[in-house]
Amino acid sequence: MKKSIYILALGAFGIITTEFGVIGIMPTIAKEFNVSIDTAGWLLSGFALTIALTGPFSVMLTSKINRKLMMCLVLAIFVLSNIMSALAPNFTVLMIARILPAFLHPVFWAVATVAASKQVEPKDAPKAVSVVLGGLSVAAVLGVPITTYVAELYNWQASFILSGLINLIALAGLMAFIPSMPVKENVTPENQLKILRKPQLWVNLGATLIMIAGMFATFGYLAEFLGKISHMSGAHISLMLLLFGTTGIVGNWLTGIALSKNVLLTTRVFLLSLVLVHMMAYTFGGLFVPMAIIISIWGFIHTGGFLIGQTRSTSEAPEAPELAASLMVSFGNAGVTLGSLLGGFIIINYGIQQVIWISIVLFAVAFGLTFVHVKKTQEAEEVAEEEVALEREPVFELAED
Repeated sequence: MKKSIYILALGAFGIITTEFGVIGIMPTIAKEFNVSIDTAGWLLSGFALTIALTGPFSVMLTSKINRKLMMCLVLAIFVLSNIMSALAPNFTVLMIARILPAFLHPVFWAVATVAASKQVEPKDAPKAVSVVLGGLSVAAVLGVPITTYVAELYNWQASFILSGLINLIALAGLMAFIPSMPVKENVTPENQLKILRKPQLWVNLGATLIMIAGMFATFGYLAEFLGKISHMSGAHISLMLLLFGTTGIVGNWLTGIALSKNVLLTTRVFLLSLVLVHMMAYTFGGLFVPMAIIISIWGFIHTGGFLIGQTRSTSEAPEAPELAASLMVSFGNAGVTLGSLLGGFIIINYGIQQVIWISIVLFAVAFGLTFVHVKKTQEAEEVAEEEVALEREPVFELAED
């Protein structure tokens, strides 16, 4: 793999640490600001909802701006957001500080994943994208548990300061090692919007939304689950999140290889595996050692979901990969929002242990949607023929190393 792909993964690590780092400190923030755990959950779901509503628009509106410049701008805003979060005097200010970077979050993901896929042969694109998305796994390994541990060791403000520092390092890496990415002249919103005529794209996006909602209905409150059901201390929870992310790195890499061979089969095995591991968590969640084993299996499976959603979305729209990627980010974060809200509702009304079942139901629905295949309309086929020349061309130029 080229060096530039790993630098893009570093940037992914920075923004994911900010987005998901709040998961481990959510109970602490709820106590600090005297709000309920489901209200504190809006620090995750509000961030995700903003991305879901604005993602495609932000990508199209910035589609003619140099892509390196845009990614640097995104990371700079993430640094500012973390500083504001650390200084927040109340929950409202903290929410505002969290939402600010979410508007440009999809731009980074769309550009970084497309840039990675264009640096290799088409058959190896899932593996290249898996390297960038590996930044997510590494953030789960280092970012989330370290921010949780720092909050336990010092205070919750220190966790945001650490997240800001990580983003600053990622920004420096992008500025130093990524070449300029000027946009080609033929990129227009009109050309990109033609992919919206493809019905199978919408089926895949809907399945992605439901799948990720199932993932985050439980995972979004994993720290709460481990504390209340598994009776783990703050240090133990940090260790479990570290274990979750460590196995996730391996799982993400193997998912990329599996997707290169068979996308549909990989998706179905992924969903069935998540159903099984959630049932295991429900049954053995109160036992420390079995739960530690389950966490390792859970992390191994969980992280591949983002790569699966990315691959299934962009494969349906090769003529406009950035817009397709941004739609996946929007639908994926809508899934995070839906999952967080459903999880919070179940926790408040039925208890933390019962949140497992809403995830299982959502996985079952997503599995059913993998059997839905919509034939292309005549219009869509004509659009595909018109755009076939663009399928092998990048939407921007990336200088060689």
